[in-house]
Amino acid sequence: MATFLQSPRRPVAKVFVATTVMLTFISFWRAAAIVLADLASSAYYVGGDAEKVIGKSAPWFILAVMLFSYAVRALYIESSSMFVRGGVYRVVKEAMGGTLAKFSVSALLFDYVLTGPISAVSAGQYLGGFIEDISKYLRHPISISENHFAAAFAVVVSLYFWWKNIQGIHESSTKALQIMTITTVMVVILILWCTITVLKVPIQIPPNPLHPGVMKLDKESLGWLYGTFVTGFTWVILLVGFGHSVLAMSGEETLAQVNREIAHPKLKNLEKTGLVIFVYSLLFTSLVSFFAVMIIPDNVRPNYFVNLIGGISVYLVGPTSLKLLFHAFVVLVGVLILAGAQNTAIVGANGVLNRVAEDGVLTDWFQKPHRRFGTSYRIINLIVGMQIFTIIASGGDVYRLAGLYAFGVIWSFAMKSLAVLVLRFTERGSREWKVPGNFHIGKTEIPFGLMAISVVLFMTAIVNLFTKYEATVAGVTFSAIFFAIFTFSEHRVAKARHGKPEQLDQFRIYGNQELGSGAMGVRAGNILVAVRDPRNLYYLRKVLARTDTAKQDVVVMSARLYHREHSFTGSTVMETSEVFDHYEQELFTAVVAVAEKEGKPVSLLVVPATDVFDAIVVTAQRLGSSRIVCGQSNKLTADEQAKLTGDAWERLPEPRPRLVLEVHAPDGTIHEYALGPHAPRMRPQDLELMHKIWLDVTADPKFAGAHHYHLVGLALEELQRELNSDRRTALLNQLADELRRAHEDSTRANPG
Repeated sequence: MATFLQSPRRPVAKVFVATTVMLTFISFWRAAAIVLADLASSAYYVGGDAEKVIGKSAPWFILAVMLFSYAVRALYIESSSMFVRGGVYRVVKEAMGGTLAKFSVSALLFDYVLTGPISAVSAGQYLGGFIEDISKYLRHPISISENHFAAAFAVVVSLYFWWKNIQGIHESSTKALQIMTITTVMVVILILWCTITVLKVPIQIPPNPLHPGVMKLDKESLGWLYGTFVTGFTWVILLVGFGHSVLAMSGEETLAQVNREIAHPKLKNLEKTGLVIFVYSLLFTSLVSFFAVMIIPDNVRPNYFVNLIGGISVYLVGPTSLKLLFHAFVVLVGVLILAGAQNTAIVGANGVLNRVAEDGVLTDWFQKPHRRFGTSYRIINLIVGMQIFTIIASGGDVYRLAGLYAFGVIWSFAMKSLAVLVLRFTERGSREWKVPGNFHIGKTEIPFGLMAISVVLFMTAIVNLFTKYEATVAGVTFSAIFFAIFTFSEHRVAKARHGKPEQLDQFRIYGNQELGSGAMGVRAGNILVAVRDPRNLYYLRKVLARTDTAKQDVVVMSARLYHREHSFTGSTVMETSEVFDHYEQELFTAVVAVAEKEGKPVSLLVVPATDVFDAIVVTAQRLGSSRIVCGQSNKLTADEQAKLTGDAWERLPEPRPRLVLEVHAPDGTIHEYALGPHAPRMRPQDLELMHKIWLDVTADPKFAGAHHYHLVGLALEELQRELNSDRRTALLNQLADELRRAHEDSTRANPG
């Protein structure tokens, strides 16, 4: 509830502030750190899992996957350039409709439900392995059931991040950057030390997977394909190895989620983010798998499949104490980044399900905010509940979790690639960025690069269906259950909404905020943009494009008009719901989309008032704005808008600020007006006439000290006397003739 204050001469001073749109846009380094906190975690377990299934040639397949990941990342960059919130659900729905979108998001949810457990369990495996190693070094060996220890540790980690997410304390970009800084130190030391070791001791290069007998071709690697004729085809075997290594490419969906808050220039920073992720993951993930085969002896390496980097640290050259210290560092970093990946999985799944709920697929029951913290706790409970069930059901077995995980990864990628390909033909409009590899046949563009990526992904997904039978059964069952839930829920929502528009953002509104008290948190000299139509925000885009928001804030306001005699409920006390309803939600959803597209933050407020122009100028006065920007009215000319705004400025209490008003027309024309007393803009003919009179007067030596402003002052005093005499009507008629001639001249100069 908010109290409304209004006096006859003073516009409203209290407003309603929408805070969820105050996005803090981040640099590409921070964006890369967030994605890498998820992606780099797979380096800790993917090498061992892949080698266990397909043999010593696994590093070559992991390298191939990491190189191919740049092509997959290109899909996300193209879709994000089209839709700021360009995740799998949005892109698939735009391209192929809601049915396939629900299937895609079901597979993606399976991905998130497994990302957390496999990361947390892997962290437990590293910690358990280190405890055993340190106990042996101290000659007091401790026997730990690593799977059970890892499962218990994973449950504790899941519960910890469950509580943090219920509170709304997500892992910030600063924390992610700090974790990746520490990880980078570990990676650099690891690569340098491994390189020294490789140069000093005998090594073995991972064997070429194309050589006969190199790849393991048994029931574990081939699944339902075992014993069939298709295993005689080399390309099928290569796809089998590729499919068992594809979980090294996890975390791509996080890039689509974080794109929303990448700073301006958004597309260039998104490309830089993708490049940083590619180089980092290529060096870290692929080199770890190569060094493991090269350094750890074959007879003991299987013991380290769940703890591969820890195994590498044991067999480096150098003093045992130094290696043990580095092993501790590896475990510390591993626990940090793997536990962080569990948090990222909860945050990502929560974001995806909230997006689905906003789109009308889930009922409002799922989005009910927590009574104390305001978070979507029911969705968080569902996600963490499924993750803990997965941990317990797997018994802390990393291999089983990794096998299941690949289903969600590959199918979400495959559906994403198909959707982007379809959009190339259904939405042919110009794009800011495209996946490379396009050529033309006549006027038709053939997206060969996109097609090749889609073919590889779908072939890998189909091969995985037959080779990873546990993942297929679990993934299909999970996806079918959630697809049914989504379909049933969507039907319920459609009946409840009765055709109301979808895809509106949710805002937390704070009422009774006194402008100028610091409630908005904006700096003096800001730009105030008045909006009213969610379909016509062209001038907001222009303002954001030309403004450096690091130096100057942008405030977007909407005036909510009411009648003095009937203040909504007839009371001077106003409810938030009376000031911020569906119209404001739709309007500010469009504003958020513009701000996200530009990668620049804005602040929002709704001002209850009886007069739009009073509301605008008093808001500018209280916020210390330097400029007011608005669109041209359908009913008023730009000059008429300026006059009414100027009249409102005259009604302001002192001290009245010097303000500039910009009125933007749909054709791109910008009319600029200075409010209050200001030096007039004079036409060339006016300047010429004034100078001619000045020459005439100063020809007499007595008036040699006269200036142009003396003549202007004399003329104005004379005009004022004339307007107070019987010549007033004649003078005003002359002014009308002057305005008519000026309008005719303007029309001839701009006939369009």
